[in-house]
Amino acid sequence: MSSIEAAVLGIIQGLTEFLPVSSSGHLEIGKAIFGDSSLPQESLTFTVILHFATALSTLVIFRKEVIAIFKGLFQFRWNDEFIFSLKIVLSMIPAALVGLFLEEQLEAFFGGQILVVGFMLLITALLLLLADKAKNTSKNVSYKNAIVIGVSQAIAMLPGISRSGATISTSVLLGIDRTQAARFSFLMVVPLIFGKVGKDLLSGEMASGTSEFLPLAIGFLAAFLSGLLACQWMIALVKKSKLTYFSIYCAVVGTIAITVSFL
Repeated sequence: MSSIEAAVLGIIQGLTEFLPVSSSGHLEIGKAIFGDSSLPQESLTFTVILHFATALSTLVIFRKEVIAIFKGLFQFRWNDEFIFSLKIVLSMIPAALVGLFLEEQLEAFFGGQILVVGFMLLITALLLLLADKAKNTSKNVSYKNAIVIGVSQAIAMLPGISRSGATISTSVLLGIDRTQAARFSFLMVVPLIFGKVGKDLLSGEMASGTSEFLPLAIGFLAAFLSGLLACQWMIALVKKSKLTYFSIYCAVVGTIAITVSFL
């Protein structure tokens, strides 16, 4: 992979991670356009590195909330911060289980499976359309909600299912306040990404997954900087309830991906 390709893919990741259009799906489409012939494990490793970059951009944007979560966990007091931290932990369980026990099966979807990506984008489009039609409410995230949203995040590990789109749409459909839905969605993925990167580093998979440091570094930087912009933009969009536009976009891209896969 060239440095230019890595930079383009990094920008795609940064812009689409926080927008409800599936960053992993767009990365797979981008790789296919560039003719990337990486093995599924190498492809997934590059994807994880870019997700790590956008996770760092999330920490920058939500640094106050992240500090509050850590304080809440380690103060061991039954206050709002501790309760919110518990809900974040609960939301991580489904995706963590998938990552631990179904990693090999998941890797198979990261080898240019454009047909799968296309169908998953259509599902994302439907979720966004339903969420945009939902009534505005002011409910907080409950423990049960956290588990349900966590299941959505686990399903969204498939390329083409937007993680932010699935989790925010699920939250809104559950009647949760839109601003809280976006905040919870962005924060719940950070520990998982750091956990995945840490696991791969300890096991040596990160080193064996790719041998090209420069493209990884360029892709990482591009994803981090573009992620800083996209995160703030997405929060504003969720407040204004403009998810229908992204629903249409996902439907169009998904249809094109399905069509191209048969050519």
